[in-house]
Formats: sequence, C-alpha cells, structure tokens
Amino acid sequence: MDFPVDPIMMYKYKAEVLLKEYLLADSYVLYAAVLGGILMCKLSYDITHMISSIYFKGYASLTKMRKIEWNNRGMSTAHAIFITTMSVYLVFLSGLFCDQLDGPVTFRSSHLSNFTLGVSVGYFIADLAMIFWFYPSLGGMEYVFHHMLSLVCAVYAMLSGEGQLYTYMVLISETTTPGINLRWFLDVAGRKNSKAYLINGIAMFVTWLVARIILFIYLFYHIFMNYDQVKQMDTFACLLISVAPTILFIMNVMWFSKILRGLKKTLAKRHVD
Repeated sequence: MDFPVDPIMMYKYKAEVLLKEYLLADSYVLYAAVLGGILMCKLSYDITHMISSIYFKGYASLTKMRKIEWNNRGMSTAHAIFITTMSVYLVFLSGLFCDQLDGPVTFRSSHLSNFTLGVSVGYFIADLAMIFWFYPSLGGMEYVFHHMLSLVCAVYAMLSGEGQLYTYMVLISETTTPGINLRWFLDVAGRKNSKAYLINGIAMFVTWLVARIILFIYLFYHIFMNYDQVKQMDTFACLLISVAPTILFIMNVMWFSKILRGLKKTLAKRHVD
C-alpha cells in the first residue's frame, strides 16, 4: 500500500542531501574558499578606489599605473589583516596545534584551517595575475618568486592537510604588509617628512623583526625539536618545510637590512633638521 508523500518533506530531504553531499563536501568548500579569496581581492580593490577617490584629493592626479598600484596595495592590506588574524588564532588560540592533543602536530587540520588557506590561495592567484599583467610595474621577479613559493605551500597544505602549523607560522609574517603599504601611501602622498612616516618606519622595523626574523627562528627550532613528526610527512611536504622557510628567511633578512638602513637614514635626517 502506497502512502501519500508530503511534498514539503520531500523538498526538505532533497535540500539536506544537497547540502550534505555537495555544498559541505570538502572539495566544494575549498573551491568556494579560493573563489571567495579572489572575490575579496576584487571587492577590496574597488573599495580602496572608492574611498581614495572621496577622501584623498591627490588620488585623482595620480597616473593610471599609480592608481592601479594604490588599489592593489589596498587589496594586499585587506588580505594581510585577514590572514594574520586567522593565523594567530589558529596557531596560538584555537588549540588545534596544542601539545595536549594526540597525534603528530604535522598532520593536524580543520575545516576552518582549510577554508582559510583557500582564501589565501585565492589572493595569491589574483595578485600574481595582476603582477604578470602589469609586469614589472607591480613588482619584479622577487615578488613573482615569493608569491609562487607561497602559493605552492598554501595549496599543498590545503589539499593534503600536512604541515599547516608551519604554513600558518609563515603566513603570520603578513602582519608587516599593512605597514609597508602605509609607508608607500605616505610617500606617494608627499608625507615623507611627517611624524607619521617616522612612526611607521619604527613600527615596521619592530613588526618585521618579530614576525619575519624572530618567529622564523622559532619556526626552525620547532621543526628541529619535532623532527620525528616532520619526517612522517610526505617527501614533498618535507622538502617544502625545509626549503621554503629557509628561502623566505634569507629574503626577509635581506629586506630587513634595507629597512634598517632606511630607518637609520630617516632618523639621521631628522636629527640634523
């Protein structure tokens, strides 16, 4: 005997199946995160353009390429704020990588950590596309190399779930990006001799020292102390963890020396004045 089927219940059941098997499936969440990262770049680029057009009188007089770089830096600042906040939370506050949990720390991941990496992957794809399209106006080969290396590491950690702790420790270094961009904005706006420019230089020196020098040294120490867990990962993951942070650390030291020289020059000039 056939019983009548409630059409409302049937639609509800189909909706639950769709949500469970498709929209919440890991692969679809990751695709959505990458797309969300790209859309975040577009949105932050347009918002930077809109706000600058209203509140910065000198924006209209900038050249077309200067405006593109200005908006691009607004885009990178938005990503830096997002990924720094999420990285600090996941590494230090979430408990995902705490010592009390069972199992190797090198294999730990979560839906949130995977989604966050997906957003960052979307950003690196969008920014690389702009760098290539306007090359070399938005950055030379060092920027291309930096972004390509970061993209490979983020994609692998997102898809495999391996080494996410170290990936996020490296991504915390993005905390220096807003200061770098603010320094560029002040320079373009003709505020190079202002107190804000000096304070920015000091703050940039401190954040760079902490996030890109000291934190990387701690990262190397953590890898060494947990090498028995690191060597359990896939060979490619071990290669990435060995090579990528080392290369980035060398680049950080080189850029840090330039920051230090620039800060000394600024302080000496203000002392003479």
